[in-house]
Amino acid sequence: MINGLSRFKPGVNRRTHLFLSAVLWTTIGLLLFSKGIFRLSQLNDWQFLMPTAAILTGSLKAFFILDRSARRGITRILTFKNGTCLGAVYSVKTWILILCMMGMGVILRNSFLPISLLIFLYITIGWALLLSSRLAWKAWLDRK
Repeated sequence: MINGLSRFKPGVNRRTHLFLSAVLWTTIGLLLFSKGIFRLSQLNDWQFLMPTAAILTGSLKAFFILDRSARRGITRILTFKNGTCLGAVYSVKTWILILCMMGMGVILRNSFLPISLLIFLYITIGWALLLSSRLAWKAWLDRK
């Protein structure tokens, strides 16, 4: 029975996993970053200081935290055999972490935190994801 169901598994090669990883990091980063930039108009002050500080903070987060995570993910993907399920792009633990972060995003969006702090978080996290996505894009391009 299990062997019969495996034909429905969306198995792909390592390069596709790298591409999916890069697309996910980039897409989520762009969504958060643009959400923060568009909300800047809601602020009376800090319109120039806020994005500068957020991008600087996001760069530090990318270089010191997310790059390490991206490299681990890339190394993990490179150990896959071709035909590994598309959903294996991240481990179960990482998928759970992603769901928790999405839930935290909903909680923060509906919280009573000042809009300036939310904008700062959106831009910081979005930029960090965008910046660290470069590693997955490079790994994908290197596998041509």
